[in-house]
Amino acid sequence: MINTEIIRRNLSNTLEKTELNIGDKYEGKVRDNYILRGKRIIVTTDRISAFDKVLGTIPFKGQVLNQLAAFWFDKTKNIIKNHMIDVPDPNVMVVTECRPIAIEMVVRGYMTGVTTTSAWYNYQNGVRNFCGNRLPEGMRKDQRFERPIITPTTKAGKGEHDRPVSGDEAIEEGLVTKDLFEKMSEVSLMLFDFGSRFVAKHGLILVDTKYEFGLLDGELVLMDEIHTPDSSRFWFADTYDELFRKGEEQRKLDKEYVRTWLANQGYLGDGKPPVLTDEVKIEAARRYIEAYEKITGKKFEVTEGNVAERIRENLENKGYLKKFKK
Repeated sequence: MINTEIIRRNLSNTLEKTELNIGDKYEGKVRDNYILRGKRIIVTTDRISAFDKVLGTIPFKGQVLNQLAAFWFDKTKNIIKNHMIDVPDPNVMVVTECRPIAIEMVVRGYMTGVTTTSAWYNYQNGVRNFCGNRLPEGMRKDQRFERPIITPTTKAGKGEHDRPVSGDEAIEEGLVTKDLFEKMSEVSLMLFDFGSRFVAKHGLILVDTKYEFGLLDGELVLMDEIHTPDSSRFWFADTYDELFRKGEEQRKLDKEYVRTWLANQGYLGDGKPPVLTDEVKIEAARRYIEAYEKITGKKFEVTEGNVAERIRENLENKGYLKKFKK
């Protein structure tokens, strides 16, 4: 496991934004995208977001997310085609451009969460029909569902929050067709089952996650990221039963640590978020790296130095800067 002192000395050595001057740039909450002629260069920055707000940067976060996404895309390519072409840098993925589908497929195996779109938040507030799923009375926080449920959300624009919808609502609103939604649901449950069984071998529980899909020549394609600490919740399996029995917080290995810290400061997404302390950033980075190592079974290779310069050099060496010039 990485020494926290390495993280501390890289607190200011993070990738906040990029300016590659290629293609058409689109900047998301975490990823900078450069699009040209049916391809897309995705640079995963070290920006961290929660409650749909960017909060700052976390050392090595972009590298962890990008390399985990590449790991899972390779592992799941027999379940569904994905958009990955190449990984020319620890923070960069080159993908095929797809037409994104306007909803995210959230799969939940457990009753938990602190955000206003989470199952537990809604259940606490009396909701028993959650995105088309009938929830029984008497459930407790962190309790496992009898079977995983799908709770789609709309994709939020800048300054907006994701909005939970049922499958029927998504179809009625014209966000997706019935056939496509059924296919997305089937694939999402297959991916969740595969991911759950895979991480269980490494002592983890895949609690919930989200999948994003696109269309490529009419074919459904998996895109964005899969089973990363940003898109998923992970708990340690060895202490789940005891902590659940006692009603105590689960041991987490994901971005939920930052969400919980924010919630404890009284912030749930409205107004200006509190500034993350150095200690919160260090602990978040440590958890991201631990997640990579626990999930993959591989040692995380630290890449110190100027991240932006390294990315530009690697893209130049592989000819992408020349290929993506307007």
